Amino acid sequence: MTNTDFASFGLAPTLLAALERAGFAEPTPIQAQAIAPQMAGRDILGVAQTGTGKTAAFGLPILHHILGLGGRPAPKTCRALILAPTRELAVQIEANLRAFAGGARLSTLLVLGGLSRSGQARAIARGVDVVIATPGRLTDLLDTGEIRLDETRFVVLDEADRMLDMGFIKPVRRIVSCLHPRRQSALFSATMPGEVAELAAGFLRDPVRVEVTPQATTVERIDQSVELVDTAAKRARLLELVTSPEVGRAIVFARTKRGADRVAENLARDGAAAEVIHGNKAQNARQRALNAFRLGAVKVLVATDIVARGIDVPGVTHVVNYDLPDEPEAYVHRIGRTGRNGAAGTAVTLCAPDEIAKLRAVEKVSRLSLLPASAGGGVARPARPSRPARKPAGQPGRAPGGQQPQRHAAGAQPARHAAPTRPEGAERPRRRPRRRGPAA
Repeated sequence: MTNTDFASFGLAPTLLAALERAGFAEPTPIQAQAIAPQMAGRDILGVAQTGTGKTAAFGLPILHHILGLGGRPAPKTCRALILAPTRELAVQIEANLRAFAGGARLSTLLVLGGLSRSGQARAIARGVDVVIATPGRLTDLLDTGEIRLDETRFVVLDEADRMLDMGFIKPVRRIVSCLHPRRQSALFSATMPGEVAELAAGFLRDPVRVEVTPQATTVERIDQSVELVDTAAKRARLLELVTSPEVGRAIVFARTKRGADRVAENLARDGAAAEVIHGNKAQNARQRALNAFRLGAVKVLVATDIVARGIDVPGVTHVVNYDLPDEPEAYVHRIGRTGRNGAAGTAVTLCAPDEIAKLRAVEKVSRLSLLPASAGGGVARPARPSRPARKPAGQPGRAPGGQQPQRHAAGAQPARHAAPTRPEGAERPRRRPRRRGPAA
């Protein structure tokens, strides 16, 4: 049977009314495939890229089942546990679950670093319906006995591949070992490498596999382009991009935390206000930055990959890759911040000459030809700018930033280029001391 609306799943009326108020008309492909098996009590193995509606796919069945249980959870326990790799994603999931619940008497709790641990311990002591947690803080509470998972009947591992990339495999296994053996589980991941498949095999029982897109493919509605530009010229080009009239909201991704701070500072100096968010920021500072971006106080948010999957802000029209990511799979999650829920979006990548290899790796993972090879097998690069002649008095100069970027054109002849510059935020290599011969 094909489920063309949410009512066909048999969801509780409270949830259906909340979905209607929130404007959810019909299920997305991942929701259409994943909700019905979970309503029937089956485990789910979901392979879906970011922005496909996964939170509703696992959240609605959990809320429906909890509403049917009645009563209250026991002290120090939770009825459902959702694990997320980043604080931003956890916050977003909790906000979505509250919206889906529609005022029903269901309790939720965020268990994550950067927030008051004592406050979290006091809340869990009373018993909570749904805990949304990051692995580190949850493991801390388990170690001290402030939370028990032996009565948890619904469990979700969201963005499992990212959790493993961030080194959470041991905490995740520790958490799984504490769960009730008779539980309903779901694991969602954008990709399915061997380590994730191994985790799923031990975590899920006879799961229904749902896969709505090929692994690590990019959202079709996003207009993707690459601009070849020297590192020194990126600042000026970024300013042009984010201040253009067609940009409503833009997220700019930098490779390092220091680089993200520098990009935001440069934008501010150039007259374009921006917020910045990365792993070194306190949770309240990260949330303030997200709220300012979400509410329109600023239209540019600079971020690093560690929070790429946790930024779910409606109306993001543009994503700019100021730096290419170290992990090519991260490109998919970066650009997935735009073009969400069927909307169109634009993704622009500023590629310096020393990032060509990273771009080729992205092409391989995304199965797209973002920068076709020129005739002769090389990569077309912008020619190194010659030193400009002195301009007559009164003639306007160039905008700050140096050489203007060039969009790649297939068939262009490669030109000589200056030696690659260091990636932003990288340390300067130390010089080796000169060896001296033996003393005479």
